[in-house]
Amino acid sequence: RDYLRHHRLPELMQRLAALLLYHRPERPREFLIQVLEKVKAGKRDESEYPYLMDEGNLEAMFSLLDVVDQGHIRAAQYREALKTLGLSTEDLQFEDDMSITLDVFKEEV
Repeated sequence: RDYLRHHRLPELMQRLAALLLYHRPERPREFLIQVLEKVKAGKRDESEYPYLMDEGNLEAMFSLLDVVDQGHIRAAQYREALKTLGLSTEDLQFEDDMSITLDVFKEEV
């Protein structure tokens, strides 16, 4: 368990499964190999990291969280959104009462 947690393998497996379900490729093994190659290259800053959501998806999600159209959400809302997406909240540097703008939301997610 410590090994899995240390290397963040549960999050990686969850992200890979989500990408598979989202894209539903004809050749899942080849797709996973390509995604893992992109992850590897992205870690070396050689290419873009493979994302499940595009900018439009993130804007739509933010607008659902910012129901009164204030232009920001609270960090607590942001944390819950990450949990809902199955993303880690361990390394968050935001206090619960801080405001998160759309730009920060897109950058961080």
